[in-house]
Amino acid sequence: MSIQVVSKSRRLRSTIYSSRIEKQGVKSYTIYNHMLLPASFGDTLEDSYNHLKEYVQVWDVAAERQIEIKGKDAYQLVQLMTCRDLSKAKAGKCYYSPIIDENGGMINDPVILKFDDERWWISIADSDLMLFAKGLAIGKTLNVSISEPNVNIMAVQGPKAFNLLEKIFGNEILDLKFYNFKYFNFKNSKHLIARSGWSKQGGVEIYVEDTKSGLELYDLLFEEGKEFNVKPGCPHLIERIEGALLSYGNDMDINDNPLECGLDKFVNLDNDLNFLGKDKLIKIKETGIEKKIMGVKINLDKINLRSTIDLKIDGKIIGEVRSAVYSPTFKKVIGIAMINKPYFLSNHKFDIVVNDKECTGEICNIPFI
Repeated sequence: MSIQVVSKSRRLRSTIYSSRIEKQGVKSYTIYNHMLLPASFGDTLEDSYNHLKEYVQVWDVAAERQIEIKGKDAYQLVQLMTCRDLSKAKAGKCYYSPIIDENGGMINDPVILKFDDERWWISIADSDLMLFAKGLAIGKTLNVSISEPNVNIMAVQGPKAFNLLEKIFGNEILDLKFYNFKYFNFKNSKHLIARSGWSKQGGVEIYVEDTKSGLELYDLLFEEGKEFNVKPGCPHLIERIEGALLSYGNDMDINDNPLECGLDKFVNLDNDLNFLGKDKLIKIKETGIEKKIMGVKINLDKINLRSTIDLKIDGKIIGEVRSAVYSPTFKKVIGIAMINKPYFLSNHKFDIVVNDKECTGEICNIPFI
């Protein structure tokens, strides 16, 4: 079996935690926002899945970069990019917000943090959103500054996450509400902590701005977390598909709009807000979508998906699988697929060919659990 590695370079940036996770046995990386993102450690995928659902993991997710927008017209620019109504957004809160282009196509699906009307962070998925924001600001002659601050997120995820966090930050951390953020003291530094993260198991994301303090905190999490069986980890394929946590670039891209992606509650059209693609989305909503992201269950016990695979009914292509994995919960392969109309309207059976093997499956709603 050949060994494949990622050649590191300045263009593919390491993170401030790289020396730690390499000592902890990271086995593979993926590339996310031109940065190394850990993809696996020593455990099998199923073992790490079971551990995440029972204990606590610390993730290096520094590849989740921040785009800071500051200035008099900061809110105007942020609202221009998203179909979610942020006119009543409150300081100290996070907002999952589809970012769309002039055709309503998905550019990114970040979490947006509001500090005040003139300062926002956009915590981005994997696409060059800063260039998009800069282009809009220049074209609209908006009074803003746009930058990528040196913020390196670590996530603490799992049902034991708050047991561990309480040991370090005290009872106050338990009062942090979902999708809220605030600064917490750690020794002589303050760290922005948001109750968020790319899993359904609960936890926080810690936005590290002070590298020295951040590494001390990272080390302490593992020292204090021994009693909770803490381990290093990373965003988990099985857990995120079961919970229908969509992955930009895998499950959706610029060719899909948020209505097709099941993000209807984040598409606010009945208002006077000015944002890109609004007219297109209004028309799409009036006429109805022609495809939709759905779940699929496939009668297989393994899959290694590197590209989309067509789904067929009576020889006709009715959609494509975009992400898939074997689920120990359902004892079969489950996946996220884009399904054409009218097949997304009911639980149709379909045919699929995986590794030259013909098998069957069915369309279903998401999340799976």
